[in-house]
Amino acid sequence: MENNIVKKSPESIYELIQKNNYGALIKLLDRLGKLSADFDNKPLLKLLEHDNEKIRGLAVKNLAKLVDNSLVNVFVKIVEKDDSSSVRREAISAIGRLRNSVVNKQILFKYLSDSDPEIVLQAMRGLLVFKKNKDVQDRLKKLGNHPNEIIQDIIKKEFHNNFSNGFDPTHILSPDFMKNIVVHGDVRKVLKSVPNESIHLTFTSPPYYNAKDYSIYLSYKEYLDFLEEVFKEVYRITKEGRFFILNSSPIIIPRVGRQYSSKRYPIPYDIHPLLIKMGWEFIDDIVWEKPEASAKNRNAGFLQHRKPLGYKPNPCTECVMVYRKKTDKLIDWNIKQYPKEIIEESKINGDFVSSNVWKIDPTFDKIHSAVFPLELCNRIIKFYSFKGDLVFDPFAGSGTFGKSAMDLNRFFFLTEKGGKYVDRIKENISQNNLFHDNSFIPRFLNIEKFREVLK
Repeated sequence: MENNIVKKSPESIYELIQKNNYGALIKLLDRLGKLSADFDNKPLLKLLEHDNEKIRGLAVKNLAKLVDNSLVNVFVKIVEKDDSSSVRREAISAIGRLRNSVVNKQILFKYLSDSDPEIVLQAMRGLLVFKKNKDVQDRLKKLGNHPNEIIQDIIKKEFHNNFSNGFDPTHILSPDFMKNIVVHGDVRKVLKSVPNESIHLTFTSPPYYNAKDYSIYLSYKEYLDFLEEVFKEVYRITKEGRFFILNSSPIIIPRVGRQYSSKRYPIPYDIHPLLIKMGWEFIDDIVWEKPEASAKNRNAGFLQHRKPLGYKPNPCTECVMVYRKKTDKLIDWNIKQYPKEIIEESKINGDFVSSNVWKIDPTFDKIHSAVFPLELCNRIIKFYSFKGDLVFDPFAGSGTFGKSAMDLNRFFFLTEKGGKYVDRIKENISQNNLFHDNSFIPRFLNIEKFREVLK
């Protein structure tokens, strides 16, 4: 009701200006809604000189709703003179909304070379309306070498990718010979036999760097090189637009004597740039928070002396980093590849964790010293896969991820190098509750047997 009064009697905007009530003015401008062509724009024009950039931006946004070509010079002046990036961005957007191909193209061409990439992006949006125009195509294609990665991605998608956004019947399928298989062997050798785009989801925690008895490397570089080699293969075998989720944390190598310092390695932060380089797109960071009582006590010394520089917090968190195989298709495309009944059956019912801090108690195993909690695996599988998908853990450990997959009606593919851990997986995975289909009861193979299955 209040907004309708304002639209019919813009003088009330003047009243708010005079009262200097920023909050009320912002609220009003933000809720004006659609404006008729005969709306009196004078109050909005006055607000273009307001000292608050949020108010200036909202004034531009509302003026743009009028789609009035006579305002183009007003918007150009704002782009040229305003010192706020967000206000300039609204003005470029307003020019684009005018859809005047004769005047607007030349103006928007000018701002393709602006120093602010957000301005360039808005100019691009306005010009893409005239995408079939050869002059527009030529100007935009030159931005394929722009230093900003988002601009590069848009140009690639609009002009250089020949893909269909339609139905891909192979997307939900996975090779039968990989379903509910545990392969005993070096994951690098195993993956050489796995076809491209076979996996829907990978979730893993790589072996610690020289922190446990099951992972010894000559150097930290050798360790990172090993992970890079594995995760490149994971990228290859992952289906388009699907997820890779990596659980890791910084680790401490104890000092060899009192005269030496311990060494702390920031594993997740060193792996991240390697993943981006190979094509993974960073999506989210989830913090797995464990009770402090379960963490190694690092501050006992500080508790005694309380001296600055000696503080060391107890590590109660691990990083759960979410990546997606790079694609120009939206996640909606991936979802739409599934039948409606599978989508419905896979929906997450009831309460779910809404923040990126997941409080989950750790799990302790009689054989493996660092195992996934079942709850952590359950969340990952529910949030990032559909029923019937094939999910993968290249460092399977005690096989918790496989057990979770079985419980949630997904197929699993696991690899594990350690023989005693493969035996633990056999104990951990029941063979009686998966799909009630004898074709896919869990099987345990060495590399040679796995390769025979391929033939």
